Amino acid sequence: MTPPPGDGRDPGLQPERTRLAWRRTTLSSTVAAVLAMKTALQSGGSAAGVVACALCCALWLAFLAVAHRRIHALATAGPSGPPALTPRHATAATLCTLALAVCAAALVF
Repeated sequence: MTPPPGDGRDPGLQPERTRLAWRRTTLSSTVAAVLAMKTALQSGGSAAGVVACALCCALWLAFLAVAHRRIHALATAGPSGPPALTPRHATAATLCTLALAVCAAALVF
């Protein structure tokens, strides 16, 4: 069943949900980076562990920068809505997330 013509969507809800999703993903990324650092430091501080820890921190910072930029764009969007996420930023966020997951998994195993 389709909604009545006068019952339009609230244009403010979608950017809010997207902003909250970016915040949740940033929080998950932070937890993964902290756990990876904890694992690297508890394992005796080997050279490989320190390098993996530094890589996790760099990836987390890169993802944080992309997420902050997107959250800011969503918060400052006018009535026409926020601009679309560029393919460059989407690719950067995806690659940072995947690389952080691989680094964290490598430290655990």
